[in-house]
Amino acid sequence: MTTPRTTAPRTAAPRTAPYAGGGAGTAAPADRSRTHTWHSRPEPTPAILGMSGLEILRACLAGELPEASIMSTLGFRLTAAEEGSVVFEGDPGDHLLNPMGTVHGGFLATLLDSALGSAVMTRLPAGTAYTTVQLGVHMIRPVLAGTPTLRCQGTALHVGRTTATAEARVVGAEDGKLYAHGTTTCVVLRP
Repeated sequence: MTTPRTTAPRTAAPRTAPYAGGGAGTAAPADRSRTHTWHSRPEPTPAILGMSGLEILRACLAGELPEASIMSTLGFRLTAAEEGSVVFEGDPGDHLLNPMGTVHGGFLATLLDSALGSAVMTRLPAGTAYTTVQLGVHMIRPVLAGTPTLRCQGTALHVGRTTATAEARVVGAEDGKLYAHGTTTCVVLRP
């Protein structure tokens, strides 16, 4: 007959870090901070509801409507909007690092998703919305905290009655090196 083994309940070990300052499990005070501000989303007035997707994006560029709050949160901005095409630029930094010390892939995915969806938006008439139903992202090279500004251009490929597709590329704004590319499928929500 074997005696059943009992073990004491496991408790998490205190977190320690190479920067610990006051002993085991006590981290030193943070040496950096980041603050961002944004404008609240306006109520959908008849004037806004009467604008096409391209008109809304151009109003954001002109400062007549606030940009999406995710842009100030992650540090990117819309720089151009034309029929079927948009350009965003983003600035990597150490506030976006993952545990491996590179910029988190979610930064590139969000930059791509924003450009892809906005490219579709430029081809939508007034009162029509969209949402992403599929996002494919391909990371090509790592983005580091010191990587210079990245540019993401999105292009609408197909905008139909119920679905839309687009493609986008993230490149170095200065050197044109490819960092990531992606595609999307969006559902088109007509009134």
